[in-house]
Amino acid sequence: MASVTWRIRNLHAGIDEPEAELRARALAAVGLSEEAVRSFRIARRSLDARRRGGRRALRFALQADVELREGARSEAFERARRRGQVVERAAAGSLRVDVVHPTLAGARVGVVGAGPAGLFAALVLARSGVAVDVIDRGAGLAARGRDVAGFLRTRVPDPESNLLYGEGGAGTYSDGKLYTRVDDPLETPILETLIAAGAPADIAVDSRAHIGTDRLHRILPELREELRRSGVRFHFGTRVLDFDSDGEPRRIRALRSSRGEFPVDAVLLATGHSARDTLRDWAARGLVIHPKPFQFGVRIEHPQELVTRARHGTGPEAASLGPAYYGLVCRAGQGLPAAHSFCMCPGGQIVASVSAPGFLCTNGMSNSRHSSAWANAALVVTLGPPEYGEGAFAGVEFQERMEAAFFEAGGSDYRAPAQRAPDFLAGRASSGELRSSYKLGAASGRIDALLPERVRDALRRALLHFDRQIPGFAGPEGLLVGVEARSSGPVRLPRVDETRRALGFANLVPVGEGAGYAGGIMSAAIDGARSAQRLLEIGVS
Repeated sequence: MASVTWRIRNLHAGIDEPEAELRARALAAVGLSEEAVRSFRIARRSLDARRRGGRRALRFALQADVELREGARSEAFERARRRGQVVERAAAGSLRVDVVHPTLAGARVGVVGAGPAGLFAALVLARSGVAVDVIDRGAGLAARGRDVAGFLRTRVPDPESNLLYGEGGAGTYSDGKLYTRVDDPLETPILETLIAAGAPADIAVDSRAHIGTDRLHRILPELREELRRSGVRFHFGTRVLDFDSDGEPRRIRALRSSRGEFPVDAVLLATGHSARDTLRDWAARGLVIHPKPFQFGVRIEHPQELVTRARHGTGPEAASLGPAYYGLVCRAGQGLPAAHSFCMCPGGQIVASVSAPGFLCTNGMSNSRHSSAWANAALVVTLGPPEYGEGAFAGVEFQERMEAAFFEAGGSDYRAPAQRAPDFLAGRASSGELRSSYKLGAASGRIDALLPERVRDALRRALLHFDRQIPGFAGPEGLLVGVEARSSGPVRLPRVDETRRALGFANLVPVGEGAGYAGGIMSAAIDGARSAQRLLEIGVS
């Protein structure tokens, strides 16, 4: 019998426990001897900081993968399998396609957008010998960094190159978080690709895998060079304006851009969720777009020490763990929607995710060392067509109204309206100095009055709930900063399940967050890679 990999679940280890001891305990727990095992590796690791027996007992929750020798499964192992402690592990996926459809021989594919969905779609295509043009309206990494610095200095945003547009997409200036709620076979090869480009090896294990903005700026050039060696051509500072098409369903023959025309045999549209103008242009040319629910709220910021003390305590083990993370959920109740934290940045800073003059939106980022004295996260609720309307762009229009209102409330100079948590709860403006990591400055503002009533009340309820889990969360050291309007996108570009092609198009494949099929770096990369694989498998007819 061929060897099979099994996932052992529900394991725990002390903070400093040697792996050899954990291995022995894990094998004994499922009735395996050392002789039965070909290989053993820690597959997932997360910190368990829950109180047990009235006291804090920090430990790691783990999962391990074991490959067994032929005939090694014992009766004790079978019992562990029946009770669910052991499950068969699906084989890791591959970014390669075994057989490429003959219609793609000599083909050229246009990938619109150089975020994670676009980059990994291009990687899959190029590794299978397909010529690829990656086209992005934003700048390459070095020039993009200068444009971002210029915005911070002058408060004048570049509408084509900013924290949202350019090489690496919006994630380049967020946090480099790689965790996802899905267990997808493509996760492994994507992580391995990032590790080969310079990411730390532990991202393959940590359940809260995080690269950091600073490391991303070293990894992206390595990934770009690998793509170029595979034949990918990059066109930064190039905005797709229109396309030529014919037939029914429509076949795109060429993309018209600010720097000329690109003949294409297929297109992967990976614009990201903030390219509102591009999506409106494509909708006007017949691309079907539907509204979908999205997350909306504010940032909240605390001294990192407050969060770490509440989550890790003050013992010697806590000191070795570094800044603490949190993920908080307040379920729906009292006629109000659920609320939760999102994109928590330990030791991070709040940034202005701005792509056009006159709008303000916040996000969070942190470097690999989590070296800031501040912790921040989005506090969001989910809104849908019942709250903002049924039109294809009703959610986008809601975002724009809110971002314009917060821009004006901050003084129309990219300062962000801010309000201490007790003042938000009480419905009053905050007085005195409002200290924040947000570099463009916090201005006292009535966030409670700016938000829709349903969102305000859900966040008030959530603050009180979270304060019971992290004492001081809703206290005077908690500062709400807003608005957080782009945690996810408000539209979906429907596609045919079997082919992943856009409705009414023969060779257009929408992918990633902007298309409504992802919610972060990893899920966007997976969607881009899998969509490119499907294109390679079925070709273009």
